[in-house]
Amino acid sequence: MTVIETAKVTSKGQITIPNRIRKILHVQTGTSLAFGLSKEGIVLLPCKITAESPYSPSEWQKIEKLAALKGKVYRNVGKAKKHIEAL
Repeated sequence: MTVIETAKVTSKGQITIPNRIRKILHVQTGTSLAFGLSKEGIVLLPCKITAESPYSPSEWQKIEKLAALKGKVYRNVGKAKKHIEAL
């Protein structure tokens, strides 16, 4: 199915997704969208955004144990991961 609709880009780089397209994609207030580029043009897909921890459950256990024992605070994720790997 090919559906063509038009929209203008605002000075802030925003567009309003035409109602017909929103209905086809089931896009509602709060829906997250993924944008992609293909040879044919822009690809627009509804998507779900989930938070993902940089640590595994076992790493979190080690971090919690260290924090409880020593109160260690890391300035960034890289330093914390390096310390965990050294354990």
